[in-house]
Amino acid sequence: MRAIATLIPAVCAALLLSDPTWAGGSEIKVYKTPTCGCCTKWIDHLEASGFSVEAQELPDLTTLKRSNGIPQSLSSCHTAFVRGYVIEGHVPARDIERLLKQRPEVVGLTVPGMPVGSPGMEGPNPQRYEVLTFDSGGETTVFATHGP
Repeated sequence: MRAIATLIPAVCAALLLSDPTWAGGSEIKVYKTPTCGCCTKWIDHLEASGFSVEAQELPDLTTLKRSNGIPQSLSSCHTAFVRGYVIEGHVPARDIERLLKQRPEVVGLTVPGMPVGSPGMEGPNPQRYEVLTFDSGGETTVFATHGP
């Protein structure tokens, strides 16, 4: 009986790590401009949350955003891709993890603009902000709300 009790945690860990919907260790590719410091802080946030990040710097992200269905009204300073989803802006890692677990039929998540208090934009006087899903037509729904 004791052998079974010690085996259960190992089996659970193996199942969790083999589950393709589990976000830990997911590879995410981030496109940013060379001079954006908050993008680097957001990457640090993702890595601290267990994501494996590949960052690529481009002088301009406009074409990348347009070709991936991100309307200007939903854009931010960096764009990322993970498991078929677009992640635009300062989306918290836990929301990306939830997206990957739930797998909704959307293009991705966005935090439009650069709200103070979002990951990578920490500072005094944090703002309340929303993480939105968006579809190919630019329609949005609130996925999560953060802040005071």
